[in-house]
Amino acid sequence: MVDLDYCVVGAGFAGLTAALRLKQAGHSVTLLEARDRIGGRTFTVNRDDGTWIDRGGAWIGPGQDRIDALMEEFGIPSYKQYVDGDAMMFIDGKTYRYHGTIPMSMSPFAVANLGVVFLELTRMCKSIPPEAPWTAPKAHKWDQVTWAKWLDGNTLSTPARQLLESAVSGLYTSAASELSLLFCLYQMAAAGGPSFVLGVKDAAEDARPVGGMGAIHRAVAAELGDVVQLSQPVRSIAQDAEGVTVRSEDRVVRARRAIVTVPIAIASHILYEPMLPVDRSFLHQRMPSGAVFKIAMVFDEPFWRADGLSGQSFAPGSAANLTIDSCTDTGSPGILTAITEGLEARELCKLSDADRRKAVLAAVAERFGDKALSPLDYIEHNWTVERYSGGGMIAHTPPGVLTEYGPALRRPCGRIHWAGTESSALMYGFIDGAVRSGERAAAEVVEHEAMATS
Repeated sequence: MVDLDYCVVGAGFAGLTAALRLKQAGHSVTLLEARDRIGGRTFTVNRDDGTWIDRGGAWIGPGQDRIDALMEEFGIPSYKQYVDGDAMMFIDGKTYRYHGTIPMSMSPFAVANLGVVFLELTRMCKSIPPEAPWTAPKAHKWDQVTWAKWLDGNTLSTPARQLLESAVSGLYTSAASELSLLFCLYQMAAAGGPSFVLGVKDAAEDARPVGGMGAIHRAVAAELGDVVQLSQPVRSIAQDAEGVTVRSEDRVVRARRAIVTVPIAIASHILYEPMLPVDRSFLHQRMPSGAVFKIAMVFDEPFWRADGLSGQSFAPGSAANLTIDSCTDTGSPGILTAITEGLEARELCKLSDADRRKAVLAAVAERFGDKALSPLDYIEHNWTVERYSGGGMIAHTPPGVLTEYGPALRRPCGRIHWAGTESSALMYGFIDGAVRSGERAAAEVVEHEAMATS
C-alpha cells in the first residue's frame, strides 16, 4: 500500500494540472490513469514526417487564461488557426461561399433572424451567474425547455433554424431535443457569450499549440515523473474519518483526500464506499455525453488554400458535419479534419470501416473536389465508444437536471473532491476549463485538509 497526501484519478488536463500544482506545493501525490496514455479527451499522435495530429481537443483562444499560463510555464508557443480564404456552408439545399462568421448572401430574412436570435441569446446569457447558473432569475423556466423547443418559438427562417440547431447541438454531440436551454445558456455564458457557436475567425478558439495538445501534457507529465501511473483504472474509493483508500487495477493507495477528474458520464463506474450523497450519485446518472467522430485526412499539400478556401465548411446532416484546416504551424503537409457529431455520428457507427471512410470522403469531395478522395493518410477516432471518456467531448444536462442537481457539480463529498471541465464555472467544456478545475481542486484539498487539522 502506498501512503500519500493526495491521490488524483484521471490524467486528462484536469488531473495533470491538479497533480502538478500539488507536487509543486511540496505535497506527495499519485495520479492513477485508466488508459495507457495521458491526455484524457485530448490525444496527440506524432507522424513519421514530424507532423502531429490532434485526435481530440485541439484549439485554444481568447479568454482562456489558464491554458495560456500553462503553455507559458513550459515554454510552448501557439500559432493562429488558418482562416484566409472562403468558408462554405450547405444549408436548406443551398451552397454558400463566404468570408466571416455567417454567409451574408443568405436571404435578408434569414440573416435578420440570426441577428435577432444572437442578440436575445446574448441578453439571456448575461443573466446567468457562471458559478451558480441554477440561481438565474429564469433558471427553472429555462431548465424546463429544450434547445429545440426554444428554437421553435424564436426562429422563423428555415435556414436560420437549421444553422442554429445543428451548430449548438453539434457542439454537445447530441440532438437539440436532448439539451436543456438553461444548460446551453450556461455553457455559452461560461465561454463569454453565444458568438463562439459559429465560424472560426471570430470564434472562442482561434489558435493551437505548436506540437499539438500533446506538447503541453507531455511537458507536465515529464515534470510529474513517476507520480503518473498508467493502465490503472480505479475500481473503488473508500473513505473514512482519516482518509481515503483508492484501489486500482493492481495498486492500493492510501491518501488524505482524493480528486476525481474522470468525465461525469463514467464517474459512476467507480465504487464509492460509503455511497455518495444522493444528489452527486444521481448527477452521475443524469449527465450524458454524445456521439462524435474526429477524422484527419492528410494530403501532400493544403490544396484548398490554393483554391481560395479556408478549409472550413459546415453541412448539417452530412457524413462530415464540419471540416476545418488542421495543418501544423508549417502549413505542410495538408491536414483537413472532419468532425461529425450527434445523430450523424451515431449513423456512422453503424457502418463498416470501409463504408464509413467512403461516406466521409465523398462528403468532403463534394465541397473540395476529387483531390479529397485520395488522402495519403486517414486517421479516424470514434470518441463515441471510448471506454474511459463515456462519449463525446462535452457532457450536457437534459431538462430539469441543472436546477435539481447542479449544486453537486463541485461540492466535495467528504474526502472526495471533483474536477474536470464540466466542473468549471468558466470555460465549461474547453481544455482551459479542465485546467481551471484542476487548479481549483488542488487548492481546495489543501484548504480542506488544513481546516480539518487545525
